[in-house]
Amino acid sequence: MNRFQTRLALLTLLATLSGLIGGCAAVVVGGAATGAGVAHDRRTVGTVIEDKDIQIKAMRIRYNDEELKKHSNIDITVYNLVVLLTGQAESPEVVARLRDQVARIPRVRKVIDEVSIGAEGTWSETTADAYLTSRVKLALFDVSIEGFDPLRVKVITSQGTVYLMGLLTPAEADKVTDKVRYISGVKKVVRLFEYI
Repeated sequence: MNRFQTRLALLTLLATLSGLIGGCAAVVVGGAATGAGVAHDRRTVGTVIEDKDIQIKAMRIRYNDEELKKHSNIDITVYNLVVLLTGQAESPEVVARLRDQVARIPRVRKVIDEVSIGAEGTWSETTADAYLTSRVKLALFDVSIEGFDPLRVKVITSQGTVYLMGLLTPAEADKVTDKVRYISGVKKVVRLFEYI
């Protein structure tokens, strides 16, 4: 069996399994993807797992709170035990409600509140942010610094503001910021790097 046939057989098997066991296949595939991602990450495997655990707990808090669901559209990103809140909320009190609960999750080092107060973003704004995120990620492959791995940078976009997280050297952080700030559509770049 050649490589193509092997891959085709694996894809067929995964498709069959996903049909049979539903969500369980996503866990298996997601676990494999996490393993591949860790190879590029400067976080320890334990920290990557803790980040995912914190994110799940924070999302559960948001989902189970009817007031938060009704009066906000807050996104939660976790990197190296730091939680970034972005999106929109109707009032500062709504944001504080989530921020305070998330800060009490074990192992959270810090919560960064970048939620804007006002009307919920439109579908077109959300689509534009997703497109901008993909353009930024693609542009990071052109950062010219020896040994730089673009997969070490976490990119989050909210209303044209690009948030950058990761464990980088100061030189890498500067090059990444310079690359991102000149991408069309980027209104602002917020560096949330931790330096190694």
